[in-house]
Amino acid sequence: MKIFGFAGYSGSGKTTLIEKLIPLFTARGLKVSLIKHAHHTFDVDTPGKDSYRHRHAGCTEVLVTSSRRWVLMHELRGEAEPDLNQQLVHLSPCDLVLVEGFKHDPIPKIEVYRAGVGEPLLHPNDPNIVAVASDAALETRLPLLDLNNPTQVAAFVLKHLGLGT
Repeated sequence: MKIFGFAGYSGSGKTTLIEKLIPLFTARGLKVSLIKHAHHTFDVDTPGKDSYRHRHAGCTEVLVTSSRRWVLMHELRGEAEPDLNQQLVHLSPCDLVLVEGFKHDPIPKIEVYRAGVGEPLLHPNDPNIVAVASDAALETRLPLLDLNNPTQVAAFVLKHLGLGT
């Protein structure tokens, strides 16, 4: 599995860019998965549902399955948060794993940058950032991609990973 990440501050447009890239990759026949790091408490379960009640009663894991999808919820219950490599083993084999967040992990990534967010650039302090996608002109030693041109960004990712022309 090839792994490629997207790093940037909240509000920079990471999720929107990735959402536009996924169909471009799948149209090329690639099987794509995604790992997103959340910096806050989140829940994919609904209060009152059986799975929610079982999890809150103390289950470490609850697997919910149907004819359309399945999901495994794992409660850490005080254990340390798993790192990216520990989470990758949970994915089924695929061609490309996109990673949103995990900005300090040593994987190739694009910095998604919008000056309007008011945060500093990440790439001067991260040797794993291989390009910057922005909606503005920037002075950078890295390839500068147009944040509003997902086709250009997709082509860069594919070329960088050796997955296409």
